[in-house]
Amino acid sequence: MSLIWCAISGHGFGHAAQVVPVLNELGRRNPSLKVLLRTTVPSYFFETRLTVPWDLSVQEQDVGCVQQGPLTIDVPATWKAYRDFHNTWDGRLQEECDAIKHFRPDLMLSNISYLALDAGAHVGVPTIGFGSLSWDQVLQELVDVPTPEQGKIMEHIQAAYTRAELVVRLAPSLPMQSFPRHVDVGPIGHRLPDDLRPVKATAARATEGPLVLVALGGVPLDSLPFDEIDRLAPYQFLLDMDLLTNYTRLKSMRHMSESFDELFEAADIILSKPGYGTVIEAVAARKPLVYVRRYNFSDEGVLADYAHRYGRAYELSKEEFYAGAWREALDAAFALPDPVELPLESGIMAAADIIDSYLSK
Repeated sequence: MSLIWCAISGHGFGHAAQVVPVLNELGRRNPSLKVLLRTTVPSYFFETRLTVPWDLSVQEQDVGCVQQGPLTIDVPATWKAYRDFHNTWDGRLQEECDAIKHFRPDLMLSNISYLALDAGAHVGVPTIGFGSLSWDQVLQELVDVPTPEQGKIMEHIQAAYTRAELVVRLAPSLPMQSFPRHVDVGPIGHRLPDDLRPVKATAARATEGPLVLVALGGVPLDSLPFDEIDRLAPYQFLLDMDLLTNYTRLKSMRHMSESFDELFEAADIILSKPGYGTVIEAVAARKPLVYVRRYNFSDEGVLADYAHRYGRAYELSKEEFYAGAWREALDAAFALPDPVELPLESGIMAAADIIDSYLSK
């Protein structure tokens, strides 16, 4: 039996969504493979997606960013969280090392925890970074007036990343220059098999008209101008939040029998921030994407460029989003022609080949 220790950032669900398809492919090749998930991503995310045998070990792997809702990064709180994380570094590192020694994995795969890579290198387990961004580059976007403390935190992160043997860099990605070696693969997303894709999710449709899935990742929305949105005929909307009033064109997806993947397939338009998984899957499904940028999260630029080049994408400002002024963007996105260029080939097989080569050693 082979065991992969898979450390996953708990900042949203995008990091977990990148690794799951590759772990599934590795499990298809090697039925004796088992995965230990070291993360704060909740178990329900993996229950319907991860087919390889797995166990969950709940442990914070990194800070990510502290959010005020899905579209605003609390910059001071983020830097404070990093200070607290790094002030307890020695204890965290020792705890990870002890756990790795106990489970004795054959390989460390990290998306994109620098704590895990440092611990794996300390213990002597082969370590591979995996993802499309690195936290030092994310933090660089959050520096206004540089301080020595911020510089030390970023240098610490970069030093930990240098301990990885390589990083498997998923297109489209940031440069991730702190890693000593890069291997590039195509984009990685998750889609349902053809025979499971619904033609219509009738329970999801409140009335006639294009169905808009409003999905902003793992950080929930607090409120929206529901009355304004309910006037946007002929569109109808699926929201990941509880609705205390019955609306004509709004429905909550929280208590529906369909999975998120099924609702994504049933939607006619996706409204989201430009997160990695959403962009890759919307482009692959040839669905119009209306996106709202934060403008201080480092990978939004490359993801927006990918969406415009290979998909049907239109930007909605944050102010328009919170005001419910969505009609112009929805109309424009729905009218966009199919792109001329085909999306890049999936990187699932190439990534699995790389990881498999380490396991076979």
